[in-house]
Amino acid sequence: MKKLMVCMSFALMSGWIFLSACNNTEATSKLQEPIVVQTENNTTGQTTGTEAAANAKIKTTDDLLAAFKGETIASAKYAACSKKAEQEGLHQIALLFKAASAAEKIHANNHKVVLEESGTKVGAINPEFTVKSTKENLLDAIRGESYEANTMYPVFLKDADAAGDQMALLTFNYAYKTEKKHRVLYENALAAMEKNNVKALSAVYYVCPTCGNTYESDPASRCGICMTTSEKYVKISSL
Repeated sequence: MKKLMVCMSFALMSGWIFLSACNNTEATSKLQEPIVVQTENNTTGQTTGTEAAANAKIKTTDDLLAAFKGETIASAKYAACSKKAEQEGLHQIALLFKAASAAEKIHANNHKVVLEESGTKVGAINPEFTVKSTKENLLDAIRGESYEANTMYPVFLKDADAAGDQMALLTFNYAYKTEKKHRVLYENALAAMEKNNVKALSAVYYVCPTCGNTYESDPASRCGICMTTSEKYVKISSL
């Protein structure tokens, strides 16, 4: 009898231990599994987000450096093209190139300011370019402005937006909208030249000192890009 009771006690004790172990194992499994998964997901998300932000910032800085260099060269080249047009007796086209040169210099300076505000040092640029005939210079200018308006600045704007860089977005947008206007002005000048009607082109231009926006003849009371008042515009009417 005692032996039977001992066996029953042992069986009950073993069953209790077995059930407790099962319950503990199940509880542990339910608690641990979602914690591990959640930690892995959060860690992955944080790493990806940090890397993406860092990459976007680096890309935007590279874009600003490229834009600064491009606009600096364009400003110097257009100034030289202006002199060439004047030598060929194309005064109105010479004025257009001079106005565009002033606008590109404003873009370059804007890009430089944003770079320096972010702590990036900007080195000196030694512009290298070739001046051809005025017709060829207009064709080159149209190609250059088309590339900036259709490809370069739209990409740069997307990069700056991804980086959350508001100052880069601002300076890129100023240049982007102005280059679209420059392309049209150059196209009109080329058409007038081909029709031997250059004198019908504007003999005065106004350039916004804030964004480089370029107007023929009578400008708006406020810049259509940055809202700068017209009394601050730079007037281009002589070489």
